[in-house]
Amino acid sequence: MAESSAPAEGKKIGVFGRFLRYIREIIAELKKVITPTRKELVNYTLVVLAFVAIMMLLVTGLDFAFGRLAGWVFAGTPLF
Repeated sequence: MAESSAPAEGKKIGVFGRFLRYIREIIAELKKVITPTRKELVNYTLVVLAFVAIMMLLVTGLDFAFGRLAGWVFAGTPLF
């Protein structure tokens, strides 16, 4: 009798059987993972660092601008 991945009609899988199926599915998914090469890893790292630096500059600029605007509106300080 051949074993299939789906349970037979009307037959329920117990907790232990579901846990084992879950572990088998995890192992199957982990086999699909591709480890990047050193060159790819360095490239990805540089892209992430550049993106973070750009976002830091953007947030810093907006914080400065809104801080100046709030000072002008609420405290009457000059904008420039």
